Amino acid sequence: MIVRILSIVLAILAPLMVFAAERPNILWITAEDMSPTLGCYGDQFADSPNIDKLANESVLYTNAFASAPVCSPSRSCIINGLYATSQGTQQMRSAFPIPDYMTGFPSFLRKVGYYTSNNVKTDYNSGNYEAIIKACWNESSATAHWRNKKAGQPFFSIFNLMTSHQSRTMVWPYDKFVRDVQSKLPKSLLHDPAKVPLPPYYPDTPVVRKTLARYYDCVSAMDQEVGDILKQLKADGLSDDTIVFFYSDHGSGMPRHKRALLDSGMRVAMMVYCPEKWSHLVPTRNGTRTDRLVSFVDFGPTALSLAGVDIPDYMEGKPFLGKKAVAPRRFVYGHRDRVDEVQDLARSIRDKRYLYIRNFMPHLGYNQPTAWPDLGEIRHEFYRLTDADKMTSAQWHFAGPSRPLEELYDCQSDPQNLKNLADSGKHSVILKKMRRQLAANIRGTRDLGFLPEARAWELTKGTTPWNLARDDKNSYNQQRLVAAARQVGNATTAQFVRNLRDKDAGVRFWGAVGLSGIEDLSVKPSLLNRLSKTLGLPGETSSPNEALLEALKDESITVRIEAANALARHGNAKKAIPILTKALESRNLAAVQHAARTVELLGATAKAAVPAMKACDARMKVIRPPGTSPVVVQPEKDAAMFVIFSTEAFLKQHGGN
Repeated sequence: MIVRILSIVLAILAPLMVFAAERPNILWITAEDMSPTLGCYGDQFADSPNIDKLANESVLYTNAFASAPVCSPSRSCIINGLYATSQGTQQMRSAFPIPDYMTGFPSFLRKVGYYTSNNVKTDYNSGNYEAIIKACWNESSATAHWRNKKAGQPFFSIFNLMTSHQSRTMVWPYDKFVRDVQSKLPKSLLHDPAKVPLPPYYPDTPVVRKTLARYYDCVSAMDQEVGDILKQLKADGLSDDTIVFFYSDHGSGMPRHKRALLDSGMRVAMMVYCPEKWSHLVPTRNGTRTDRLVSFVDFGPTALSLAGVDIPDYMEGKPFLGKKAVAPRRFVYGHRDRVDEVQDLARSIRDKRYLYIRNFMPHLGYNQPTAWPDLGEIRHEFYRLTDADKMTSAQWHFAGPSRPLEELYDCQSDPQNLKNLADSGKHSVILKKMRRQLAANIRGTRDLGFLPEARAWELTKGTTPWNLARDDKNSYNQQRLVAAARQVGNATTAQFVRNLRDKDAGVRFWGAVGLSGIEDLSVKPSLLNRLSKTLGLPGETSSPNEALLEALKDESITVRIEAANALARHGNAKKAIPILTKALESRNLAAVQHAARTVELLGATAKAAVPAMKACDARMKVIRPPGTSPVVVQPEKDAAMFVIFSTEAFLKQHGGN
């Protein structure tokens, strides 16, 4: 009987084992925080012999793009083959849940017999991150390696190299960088600050030069690690059976790169080596370049395609290699939302030539203060030198207090995105096309970024943002939110007041944001009343100040916070600050983040909030005690950490003793 059972089991498993053995190994090597500053991409200052050698033997992609200019949302996108904005995971270190069936693309590789290893970063940016790790990886650790697989078993392995990360390139104290990174390099590979090429958007100072040289040293040290991994692959006799991807997770950690939707933040290095045995899966010849557009959303589906595994219907990415590869995409899309404590919302679209960026909070500049990157000296060079009369237009674009509503760049003639063509009559047709395509993508992917984060927590109790966006009977009306967001920086005061009276709390929030961003709240009541009659609204329309005072009693904490922000910015801090201090006591940590950041940016105007900020700081340190590692992802503690970034920055300036 036992023999019969074993024979049946073997009969079932044998085809699977043979099929699995006929699949290619797949190796991903990921460099953290690195623009295409490599010799193979034409950077003559870079020393990257191992990656350059790999590039010469691979297909090099000149149009590969991250989906976000920071890591966590990008990883959320990659692991599920879905834009983070579709999942509701677009905010940095998000804890929103996603549907249980979204278990990560490596889980589908495991099901067909792959050994999967991840060394070591996860950071999948959702409340399901632990379930995803469990489903995806046979091993996820600092020692995870394909070498732990069974004999003959195909593998999918990721190695995440932190050596080029922002922590090493600009945040760590210089002596720690020297000890832990630079000391690993021979003197011949050390980069001379006096010779470092400066982009035109950087001021030429010793600190800037020293930091950029440090960045190049980190890239060289990372290159050595790539070489070591490839040597291990060859030593194990696996090079002829393994498809190798090398890519960076977004632009470098330098100012104006990471966190920005410009090409300096979104365009990444990427190459794919395919051995002869599997060349039918990669039609482009090794040793060549391709200008095909690829996005991070495509990576998961492409890995499944290479392995001959069915791609789940819910995935939005398009495979660009393997038997299931589709026609090249025409556009790639990007998003920027809250990163750490910094509130923001911007969207981008890129084709092979043009980049279009739509800033939905244009009153907030590119170079907003932010606690962790501000540990780097180079950031303070921009603060120190910020002066419209002394900076060049390229420098001021990054360092100034606001951003253009729209940005359009010809990336062929202007690869550094220095000349904004949004107001160019010659490019009006291109501008309109890119606007339409971006709007279609926002609508088609049901982009959740226009729903304020704290409000999203209110609406998704018992469900997920993904499901919320796809249930037409619920209270989430994306297109009305998008329409209200489009008005910020682009509409009259009267229109913002109208939005403050809307039945949708999200629209009311965007009305308050619009009033926060304008210079002058004054508007004649008669004009407001004429607008009210035109729109068929009942009764008399309030003045902006009256509407904002009324909004301080709004049922939604998000609206109350932003209305208080607008009032404080326009001279009525006395009424506004008590609302903000009350919000600091909320159990909704997204609302606390919003309130704390608002107080931080109000600065001396909000000095009356000092006691409340001290109390909030103490409460957050109970949730996230001092000394907790920022590397370990723990959503509630991460949320508290971002609040602490704002409370401590404010108290350092205005808290006295």
